[in-house]
Amino acid sequence: MNPETLLYAKTHEWVSLAEEGGSKVATVGISAFAVEALTDLVFMELPKVGQQVKPGDSICEIESVKAVSDLYSPVEGEVVEINEPLPDTLETLSEDPFGAGWVCKIKLASETGLDKLMDYATYQKACEEEAH
Repeated sequence: MNPETLLYAKTHEWVSLAEEGGSKVATVGISAFAVEALTDLVFMELPKVGQQVKPGDSICEIESVKAVSDLYSPVEGEVVEINEPLPDTLETLSEDPFGAGWVCKIKLASETGLDKLMDYATYQKACEEEAH
């Protein structure tokens, strides 16, 4: 996926929206900025299929040698698919955070939260400010 076409949450999750089977589905992952900040990843717990989420809900945890971090849902809906191989291949998050490193797909229940997401340019500025 092209990072410049994605939407971003302040908490460094990215969202790609698509129509699947007549529903809007958000593919959610973690930005390259967040992966670099976390450094050496050692463990990841994926969300549960069927889990109902709202924007800002913690949907899973990612553990690095430095800290345990929550991954937050940027949208409202139901987790319909997870990237099952990801916890066993955490290097994928570093190698391809915007492609093979996706975390889950959430079928949107509403458009709640979408208006709070940033475009690529705005997100890049936010990352630069955070880095200083």
